[in-house]
Amino acid sequence: GGAQAAHEKFLLIAAAYETLKDEETRKDYDYMLDHPEEYYRHYYHYYSRRLAPKVDVTIVILVTVCAISVFQFFSWWSSYNEAINYLASVPKYRIQATEIAKQQGLLNKTKEKGKNRRSKEEIREEEEEIIKDIIKNKIDIKGGYQKPKIYDILLFQILLAPFYWCKYIVWYCWWIYCFTIKGQEYGVEEKLYIIRRYMKMSQSQFDSLEDHQKETFLERQLWIRENYEVYKREQEEELKKKMAMDPRWKRYRRWMKNEGPGRLTFIDD
Repeated sequence: GGAQAAHEKFLLIAAAYETLKDEETRKDYDYMLDHPEEYYRHYYHYYSRRLAPKVDVTIVILVTVCAISVFQFFSWWSSYNEAINYLASVPKYRIQATEIAKQQGLLNKTKEKGKNRRSKEEIREEEEEIIKDIIKNKIDIKGGYQKPKIYDILLFQILLAPFYWCKYIVWYCWWIYCFTIKGQEYGVEEKLYIIRRYMKMSQSQFDSLEDHQKETFLERQLWIRENYEVYKREQEEELKKKMAMDPRWKRYRRWMKNEGPGRLTFIDD
């Protein structure tokens, strides 16, 4: 009987300590005594405190952002290296890179004699690295496979967000002043910006376009809304013609007509 009573006494003391251990819980307890009818409110407050995480939410968010940023950066590096390896396997770029390496005398250094002589495998690996380095320096890869920049990761984007907002506000005020109030003519960069906005493309997507495509946009004056609408309709019609001539699209339409959704069939037992 004594052990059981001591156990019950210990549980009572522990519950009292848990209820009155700090200022906030004591306030909740006093409020409960004054308002016993608000049972569910007291129940919610008690368990919300018991189950609340002990770690600071700020630390959790910071660690999460850092982890995402590290994964993002190494993922971009992996995509960039894949693009370099692919370009190094394309004969067009490989031949040009090899010619540049020969002109700079880089490939001659790999064939050494005497004590410094190396195996064919080592020489082949070094030549491959030289060709890849030349491709990295000579070819500007754009789009999703471009060379990663540390300022593009999530952590730096969050830290630099106030700067970007201030920069955008200044730029927007400058745009309104120059082209709306003063009525200046658009420059090439401004025209391409308007065209990009009409096409609903990001900066990286627009940069990945070929130069001759951008020249075509400027020649057709697509920064003018009416010209862009005409161009858009032409592209839609051209796409429809290509899809109509595509054998795979023909097979798909035939399947949709004969066996696609909505067709009633009767299965014999």
